Amino acid sequence: MTMEAHQHTDLEPIHPGSGRGQGLLKRIGSALAALGVLIANLGAKAKLLLVALPKLKLFTTSASMLVSIAAYQLIFGWLFSIGFVLLLLLHELGHVFQLRREGVKASAPMFIPFLGAVISAKSMGDDAAAEARVGLAGPILGSIATLVPLGIWVATGAHFWQALAFIGFFINLFNLVPVLPLDGGRAMAALSPWVWLAGLAGLVAMAFVFPSPILVLILVLGGMESWRRWRARNTPEGRAYHRVPNRTRVLVAATYLLLVAALAAGVSATHLPRSL
Repeated sequence: MTMEAHQHTDLEPIHPGSGRGQGLLKRIGSALAALGVLIANLGAKAKLLLVALPKLKLFTTSASMLVSIAAYQLIFGWLFSIGFVLLLLLHELGHVFQLRREGVKASAPMFIPFLGAVISAKSMGDDAAAEARVGLAGPILGSIATLVPLGIWVATGAHFWQALAFIGFFINLFNLVPVLPLDGGRAMAALSPWVWLAGLAGLVAMAFVFPSPILVLILVLGGMESWRRWRARNTPEGRAYHRVPNRTRVLVAATYLLLVAALAAGVSATHLPRSL
């Protein structure tokens, strides 16, 4: 056995080149197989990453706040950006608190640099009255929060706090423009769909006077949502959703008008003229 094996190993193959070629092919095949397994694993991990992205810390409220602060500081500086993002946070938390009071599960706010912040929820409540309460809750809490920089400005006279109070009043006032999906449009759901048309017309005029991509985006989204609701207004579901007691309509209208008046006064009082 030993001798035969030794003799077998000393013999030259019939096709000397074929043995080396087969070895090379085997090595290449093994490498390709390993590469295929690696790509498959990477693909599986990529799919897992895509599924897990919403749960990563990068997409949590605190992380998105930090990203927004870093973006805004390029324009406003660090301290002002921190104050601005905190005012946005409290505005959005007003919506979150009211949604949960209405029995609707709402996400924590997610910040998008230069676009503000958003929350996600399956609905705005059971009817237009609930939607109006949710819509008004953001500007109400946001306005209360703005009283902090306002008070510090009144006490110290520092322009920093005056500017922060101004931007706080302004963003809450702007959100009350009666156009969906802004808060004012949601408040008007309890009154009349005709108000949305008036709000859209006013926003179109504003876009011509103050051209802005954000205004264009709101116009597109608001136009689509207003058209969808306008078409559904006479369906059984639409009539049930907008069936609001007159007392509730009066309360919503009074709250809306008082809030607009107070915020407009706040914007006027804290406006800081800039000289070039």
